[in-house]
Amino acid sequence: QVQLVDTGGGLVQAGGSLRLSCAASGRTFSCYAMGWFRQAPGKEREFVSVINWSGGSLHYADSVKGRFTISRDNAKNTMYLQMNSLRPEDTAVYYCAAHWYGCAYYIPATEPAQYEYWGQGTQVTVSS
Repeated sequence: QVQLVDTGGGLVQAGGSLRLSCAASGRTFSCYAMGWFRQAPGKEREFVSVINWSGGSLHYADSVKGRFTISRDNAKNTMYLQMNSLRPEDTAVYYCAAHWYGCAYYIPATEPAQYEYWGQGTQVTVSS
């Protein structure tokens, strides 16, 4: 059974940092890209960042560029999101997700419908 477990959320003051983790299990995730989405109350789920299998292709939403860094450790089947300079508008439930792309040239997937597997979400709250 495929499972993504995302952890690391919490309450932090504006300007602070958090590191989210997403542990994958249940299958081999080679040639899967992994991404982060977030959903604030009353809003649609939005793309945050995605990384391809090799880690050579990284993409970010404009709202987080320069503040968030995505990475992955394939030996551990784990993906990370380092979030610095957090703002109150970053408050949301953060979800990790995975989709298969066959290790071809990677075109970033930014829509939730493109992803096959999802974590349960972890709450990030940034106080002002």
